[in-house]
Amino acid sequence: MEWYQYLAVFFSGAFLANAIPHFVHGISGDKFPTPFSKPPGKGLSPAYINVLWAALNIIVGYLLWHVGKIKPGNHPGMAVFFAGAILMALMLSNSFTEKHKE
Repeated sequence: MEWYQYLAVFFSGAFLANAIPHFVHGISGDKFPTPFSKPPGKGLSPAYINVLWAALNIIVGYLLWHVGKIKPGNHPGMAVFFAGAILMALMLSNSFTEKHKE
């Protein structure tokens, strides 16, 4: 794999991990922070905005996955993908913990 393919799968994991909380809150009808809330990332956006934000993250993650050209048995590529997903999950857990403190 080329270096840019590793970069693509890393960010694919990050975008797909970011889609999960927005999609779950959106389809549950809950308000949840998005970049479009006021203040961005801190205020709460309506459920439909979260569904749309999740959909955009899924599309971008899917496209980046294809740029990375991951094939079965490509263990380094999958490790980079999961590293991106785990790093994003840790960042989100820290960021969204703050929303309950306000």
